[in-house]
Amino acid sequence: MTTFDARASLSDLTATADRVRRSVENVIEGKPEVVRIALTVLLAEGHLLIEDVPGVGKTMLSKALARSIDCTVRRIQFTPDLLPSDITGVSVFDQQQRDFEFKPGAIFAQIVVGDEINRASPKTQSALLESMEERQVTIDGTTYELPSPFMVIATQNPVEMEGTYPLPEAQRDRFTARVSVGYPSPEAELKMLDVHGGVSPLDDLQPVAHAHEIVKLIEAVRQVHVSDPVRRYAVTLVGATRNHADLRLGASPRATLHLIRAARASAALDGRDYVLPDDVQSLAQAVLAHRLLPTAQAQLNRRTPEQVVAEIVQRVPVPSPQPGAGSGAPAGGWPAQPASRPQPGTRGL
Repeated sequence: MTTFDARASLSDLTATADRVRRSVENVIEGKPEVVRIALTVLLAEGHLLIEDVPGVGKTMLSKALARSIDCTVRRIQFTPDLLPSDITGVSVFDQQQRDFEFKPGAIFAQIVVGDEINRASPKTQSALLESMEERQVTIDGTTYELPSPFMVIATQNPVEMEGTYPLPEAQRDRFTARVSVGYPSPEAELKMLDVHGGVSPLDDLQPVAHAHEIVKLIEAVRQVHVSDPVRRYAVTLVGATRNHADLRLGASPRATLHLIRAARASAALDGRDYVLPDDVQSLAQAVLAHRLLPTAQAQLNRRTPEQVVAEIVQRVPVPSPQPGAGSGAPAGGWPAQPASRPQPGTRGL
């Protein structure tokens, strides 16, 4: 891709992403950083886990994002009696054709909204593993490709609540990021009473982007440059979780890949075709914390994975920009003074 094409694609990306952002924020009041992370995960070809207490807008956020894009959307209400075949599909015998016919499940959509995913049994949760990682489903020995773009937006209640099953490590590791919506400010809650008091704003929400536009934007994000020092910085951050005294399970190599992909998308949303260390830092907690398991002693000391990630980010040295790095698209550096953004609204902050 030439420099001209890259800049044109990034210009289209920021314009389209801004339309989607404004559309979602018409429904979700006062949570710009949460909406930004949802867009970042979408453009990074990832999946989003939204964890919080009931009633704060988890499902509303996922539905608003899904309805803002003109694509196929399916919603799955996870319950203890939900079966894996309800998600992936099942082969049924056709009496007239004298053959088995495959009936696709709810996973065959471009955006899949999984509501209260941790209320289903681990057996049913595992039905999502292949589709989230490989974007395909295998039924009775036959593999079916899933449409593009493909994103799972799952909501879950805290594990401490009744009737929940903790997500297994392999399941959590497939989610690119985890965010918490949190309680709204008093001003946002007052505005919510006006907007949501009569009818739901979701009823009037119209698509502002098409699926094929999102595919093009994802292609543009793949072209965003990541210099070698930034790559090494991401690897060092993730590696530090694997030998931290407060963690019995650190982040996987998949976490490093997801962190770089999300950093590319974050840079693109800011109109840049290169990644800054600031992009990696701002996403570290959302991308890494849900993959970590604290030790028993850390739990007794009430040390959360979010606190550990924040400590690691503070401790690991930020790479210095290479000489000659300007404000364009540098081959190996970045601007000397990157603009900082506030930390996203991740759980535990």
